[in-house]
Amino acid sequence: MESRRRVRRLRSTAVRLAAFQAVLLALALAAVTYETTRAFGSHALDDADRGLAAQVSSFTTAARQRPAGQSLASFSVTYLRSSVLPEGQVIVVAPIGGPPLGSAGSRYLLDSPALAGLLTHPLDSSVLRHQDVAGRPAALLAAPIRTGASGAGTLVVAVDLAGLRSDQHRVLALAAAEALVALVVGATAAYLLLRRLLRTIGAMTAAASAIGAGDLDQRLGDPGTDDEVGKLASTFDWMLDRISLGVAAQRRLLSDVSHQLRTPLTVARGHLEVLKRRGADDPAEVGDTISIVLDELDHMKALVERLLLLGRVLEPDFLEIDLVDLRTFMADLTEAARVLARRRWSAPPAPDVVLRVDEAKLRGALLNLIDNAVRATREGDEIEVCAERLDDGGVALTVADSGPGIPAEERAGVMARFARPTVADTEGSGLGLAIVKAVAEAHGGTFSLDASRLGGLGATMVVPSARVLEPVEALEE
Repeated sequence: MESRRRVRRLRSTAVRLAAFQAVLLALALAAVTYETTRAFGSHALDDADRGLAAQVSSFTTAARQRPAGQSLASFSVTYLRSSVLPEGQVIVVAPIGGPPLGSAGSRYLLDSPALAGLLTHPLDSSVLRHQDVAGRPAALLAAPIRTGASGAGTLVVAVDLAGLRSDQHRVLALAAAEALVALVVGATAAYLLLRRLLRTIGAMTAAASAIGAGDLDQRLGDPGTDDEVGKLASTFDWMLDRISLGVAAQRRLLSDVSHQLRTPLTVARGHLEVLKRRGADDPAEVGDTISIVLDELDHMKALVERLLLLGRVLEPDFLEIDLVDLRTFMADLTEAARVLARRRWSAPPAPDVVLRVDEAKLRGALLNLIDNAVRATREGDEIEVCAERLDDGGVALTVADSGPGIPAEERAGVMARFARPTVADTEGSGLGLAIVKAVAEAHGGTFSLDASRLGGLGATMVVPSARVLEPVEALEE
């Protein structure tokens, strides 16, 4: 039922938006249709007026060149009989003192009372009129006929505009029909596109509501298109995947944290309860209990701090980038490592490059790897801390040891949170390798575990080439 109501709402919204778009489109098409028809009529009327002016000029020129002694009336009869006029155009010549003469089809002009004044009274200048004559729309151009300096009569050239009006009406009808088709197509296309878009938005709204209710398995699926709507749906599903993974990781983290903190809390509580039952009369027992409780609290503090560090990995300000000289960095790191345990330490020369990294976090991650190597080896074993340039321009930072190593099938698992490299490793928090991996990925690099050339385990952090500068480039920055 809710799904049907949602579909009806989407259709109603699509109809309203399509109707609004149709109104705007109709107004635009109406303006275009009006302007097209007006421009056609104006252009055709200008052509008609130019035709009248050309006919007046032709007659006037011929009249001036008529033989000497030939009267205007005689010339006009000859001219009107021999001239082929454009369709719809007629000529009326009214000599002074004589009857008006007209070309074929000019009777409606001769009988029109509206032209009586033009034909009986000589004109001083040309007159152009657009008016109805005998019920017909017409364009009239009346001009004086001069012989020398005196007037000899009046010339009236007219053209019937009924054909022009008919053409104008056909143009209007055609433009209106085209506009109507465009309006229907545009409104239908808008409705279909809006309905499709709103369907996707409605699905996103329903999915968001379901997610708000706790259902993280909602997905829009592949819409089958590669346009913006399809990309929106794909991006929404990708976001849901990230949210689902984040929530799952959060739940797993809370479960792991509760499991990891339960043991030190139980140990501390147990010793305090024993001390409470036996009393606090024995200073030695009190001191031992306090030491144990403090050790467990320190363990919990370290665990919480590492968890907070992991939790900040995705924050924008997690890294504090600075320029770090690799040779100096590796020398200081090796010097600090030598005091951790009696091992055979080796450190090949580092490349002469500068890294754009968070020095503190990178140093802490490598010290984690060195601490793991110390735990996995015994006195006299060898540990190598080295940096080498890769073919792609990146830098590999490796801590290798000659210890027992980790089987290949177990290496991926030990990088998970709260995993420990070996069963014997009971003192660590199980977060060291997870932190190293997070720091490497935050720099855009990678972290991997492989067999080392010393026979044990090799842990490698790769700093990508984008963060590696030559000394000259570092000076420019």
